[in-house]
Amino acid sequence: MRPISERWAKPVLPIDGRPVIGTLLRDLAGAGIERATVVTGHLAEQVEALVGDGSAFGLAVSFVHQPEPLGSADAVLRALRAGAELPFVVTAADTVFAAGDLARFLAEGVTAEGAIAGRRQPPPSPPHRMPLRIVNGLVTRVLDDDRGNPIAGAPLWLVDLGLAHLFDSLPGRPPYELALVFQLAIDSGAEIRGIEIGPTRDLTSALDLVKENFPYLGAT
Repeated sequence: MRPISERWAKPVLPIDGRPVIGTLLRDLAGAGIERATVVTGHLAEQVEALVGDGSAFGLAVSFVHQPEPLGSADAVLRALRAGAELPFVVTAADTVFAAGDLARFLAEGVTAEGAIAGRRQPPPSPPHRMPLRIVNGLVTRVLDDDRGNPIAGAPLWLVDLGLAHLFDSLPGRPPYELALVFQLAIDSGAEIRGIEIGPTRDLTSALDLVKENFPYLGAT
């Protein structure tokens, strides 16, 4: 998103003229979530000023700061240490989900040890958006190397008690990513549900910012 992200934090950038993080928080509240932990990094003050205590979005929000980009698993670890209650859903503040998908993901995933969402649109585009291998409803490969696999992993994860201990000692070197933690769980015998959702809208590049807002501007 450079050079745009040098001036604005990614979560405050809009899709359909609304900050992505605002849309996400409202959707989470609509799915029955009451509390959210927002892990901030670059230009954290912009996110904190927009979100406040979360009451404008229908839930209670607390903040945890990640001082450098140490990865998605590190962000989850910081939320756990700050008192986030299990089970919880993890998402990234650069994606907007189709109506009802967050609620359905929660409803289907809450009975599993963990869950990961998959989508067909946008399709896999390695190395940024890797295929997700789902067999009989369970994830077998978080980062699948089959280029013919039409299902891409989506930034939507469910973490339950059976996975929490894996964050105590993150393997390898930073950045520590959720994909590695979930694959370790699968390789250890955990059943991680793969839940296919509808299309998502993503802010991956500066061009996406234009694409996702021009239709909205044209309709006003």
